[in-house]
Amino acid sequence: MSTVFHEGELAVQERAGSRGMAAKVGHGIRTAVPPIVADFLLTQRIAFVGTLDVGGRPWASVLTGPAGFASAPDEHTLRIMATPAPLDPLAENLGAGAQHADELARGAPVGVLVVDFTTRRRLRVNGRGALRTGGEIHIDVEQVYSNCHKHIQTRAVASEAPARELEDVRIQRGRGLSDAQRDWIRRADTFAIASAHRSAGVDCSHRGGTPGFVRVDGDRLVWPDYVGNGLFNTLGNITAYPRAGLVFVDFDSGATLQLTGSAEVDWDPEHAAAAPGAQRLVTFEVNETIETRSALPFQLQLIERSKFNPPTWGEHADADAR
Repeated sequence: MSTVFHEGELAVQERAGSRGMAAKVGHGIRTAVPPIVADFLLTQRIAFVGTLDVGGRPWASVLTGPAGFASAPDEHTLRIMATPAPLDPLAENLGAGAQHADELARGAPVGVLVVDFTTRRRLRVNGRGALRTGGEIHIDVEQVYSNCHKHIQTRAVASEAPARELEDVRIQRGRGLSDAQRDWIRRADTFAIASAHRSAGVDCSHRGGTPGFVRVDGDRLVWPDYVGNGLFNTLGNITAYPRAGLVFVDFDSGATLQLTGSAEVDWDPEHAAAAPGAQRLVTFEVNETIETRSALPFQLQLIERSKFNPPTWGEHADADAR
């Protein structure tokens, strides 16, 4: 991906009044992995990965492993040694996603988000990726940059699960949310979102808040967009390509819930006023779900929620956010 903002990002920056801030922050976007980032990667155990399926739908996936499973063998390469869960679209997307790129030989567009929940540091890497023999995900790096720690909850590994056996991984697919999944989302304080641009590629980002910050009405989700770095990579992508993929993690049980669907930015200030701290809202309509039990091999215990989280607009709210 180029460090030059695409038309969707520019449109959102202009409307939000952040063009000046974005120009300054944008200077921190690198095209190569610096040594400090390479060292950071070697200590991490969880990564969120955004890809596109054959229908052009974004999916967000979760990969885990021992410290060092993600590494940068050189400044232009990210390597992740992890096998996607059965039926996770990630493996197929790393091949099929290239069909949506102008240069097929470069691989599938991919966005990686690495979050250290202990220190609340996060890193984004965007580029082109492929799944190689032996389970290695090889990514040619095009963008590398860090984000601030706002709205990341502090967590620590509390226990390790036994080695995951294939038969222990239980998967449920659906076209809409179950009542149990709606309750799960209402309790969530964290999710990752994958978004895309037809020529600029795929991005994966973090969203966090007080439990209840995501409202659920049937198969429709609404969440507040808080003050950030002013780049608006996610909202810019959604503006240009109104689709997204979400993944929620149950940090206690190790289960994951992946969603793909349509997304839209709601700029109405009266609607945003219903959510404390919201600059605007994002709405998401679920098209397909994948719930995976025993997806993570460890439990992450909540230590402290971010002091930047605004109050929620109502825990377990079920009314339509109009």
